[in-house]
Amino acid sequence: MRPVGSKYLLEEPLGRGATGTVWRARQREAAGAEAAVAGEPGETVAIKVLKEELANDADVVMRFLRERSVLLRLTHPNIVRTRDLVVEGDLLALVMDLVDGPDLHRYLRDSGPFSPMAAALLTAQIADALAASHADGVVHRDLKPANVLLAGSDGSGEMHPMLTDFGIARLADSPGLTRTHEFVGTPAYVAPESAEGRPQTSAVDIYGAGILLYELVTGRPPFAGATALEVLHRHLSEEPRRPGSVPEPLWTVIERCLRKRPEERPSAENLARALRTVADGVGVHATAAQAEAALGVAALLAPDPTPATVPGTGTGGAPGTGDADPTQVLPSNAGSYDPAPATSVLPSTGMPGGPGYGQGGADPTRAMPPMPPGPPQEPEGPHPWESQLRAARDRNEQTQVQYLDPNEDPLRRRPQRRPAPQQQPPYRQQPPYAEQQRPAPQRRREPPPQRYEPQRPPAPEPPPRREPRQRSANPMKIPGLGCLKGCLFVVIILFVASWLVWELTPLQEWIGTTKGFFAQIGDIFTSVKHFIDGLSGSKP
Repeated sequence: MRPVGSKYLLEEPLGRGATGTVWRARQREAAGAEAAVAGEPGETVAIKVLKEELANDADVVMRFLRERSVLLRLTHPNIVRTRDLVVEGDLLALVMDLVDGPDLHRYLRDSGPFSPMAAALLTAQIADALAASHADGVVHRDLKPANVLLAGSDGSGEMHPMLTDFGIARLADSPGLTRTHEFVGTPAYVAPESAEGRPQTSAVDIYGAGILLYELVTGRPPFAGATALEVLHRHLSEEPRRPGSVPEPLWTVIERCLRKRPEERPSAENLARALRTVADGVGVHATAAQAEAALGVAALLAPDPTPATVPGTGTGGAPGTGDADPTQVLPSNAGSYDPAPATSVLPSTGMPGGPGYGQGGADPTRAMPPMPPGPPQEPEGPHPWESQLRAARDRNEQTQVQYLDPNEDPLRRRPQRRPAPQQQPPYRQQPPYAEQQRPAPQRRREPPPQRYEPQRPPAPEPPPRREPRQRSANPMKIPGLGCLKGCLFVVIILFVASWLVWELTPLQEWIGTTKGFFAQIGDIFTSVKHFIDGLSGSKP
């Protein structure tokens, strides 16, 4: 356990947000008169410990102490009560009532969207809490489902929404931004005037209530995007589209809350009254009169004539409504301080030794370096500002990508030796005229140095192109068909050859005689010889 102050002990963390961590804590002893609720020893509470960057900021600590009375007196059935504020060294903490129940964001993710009637009744209770805070001059500026706790959501009783984190955005250095320029609220719920840094009023909470009501009936906010900048741009330039599941009276309320101009949004009190009228008219058991009243809900959405302003944002110039807080911290030399001087963003100091130097009148930010007194002198060279601009342009120039000749590559080129400088011949007397007429001998030109080029292996020859095989007329694949065709072809040739031998030779006569093979051959030669002799004898 970690002690917080002398009266509280931190037990376990319950959640972590953009501005701090919420802990379950236990009270060790009763608080003094400085706390709104004294409490009893052993009582369980919730303590939100702010981040170190907020606790280390002197302006935030001063605002924290100045807003102490405002936050402690802010009580309402739909607001989580702030019991005590603890300032101890570099630790800032808010002690609040512990609400046993999930936040609206987790409940919506687990259970799905609400019905139009349930969403209207739930948002009406949140509008009641906003109306009470706006009456005390406190603007929440971070209204979203994660900052709404649901008491009784376990089914044991009626669901009771309670708004928490009042004053957290008010303690930050600027509206919606911390010292490190990070959003305190979620960009999906930021009003257009907050995104642009314009003067803010209680209308920013009405805009957040409209987005919350849209998300309750659809399950998602109206504006989304891949980056926070894209979401903020859609808040500034786009209008929400009506889903098919939203009744017309409820969409009238949502559309009026999401107006881009804050003076066109209704007040929190009128918003709560309009939402209850819509809930009565869109229910299953609604009468004709209630349905008619719901259709005319636009008449109930009147804007707030005197909206609560957000300190630190100004309203455009009216006295008492600008950046000045009710409590103004004067400088140490208050005797020379004028509470109503001319408007100046930054004080300015004179030159060292001059009037006003060191009296809070200096402007530490200068666009140009200081110039010496006296008449201006012509600069000897370029001004240092010009040199800085030229250097910045050189750094920002894009790298030019060009083709590099391999012969010019210093990694491949063989280093060349520089020729030795030629010595000048000694001065000699000019020759006579005859020698001057003699042509000067021509110098032999030296061959240029050879460049070393690494031998590259020859490119491999491409493999021979294979001709595509012709498909056979018979697409069937029969094993051994090629061998069978060859055997048949040989058998046919042998058959034809044997038939020709049988028909064209005296084989038939040989078979009918008893002579041998050589005897038959001898008879054939004898017959041929007689035939030739007969031919030769018949000649004259």
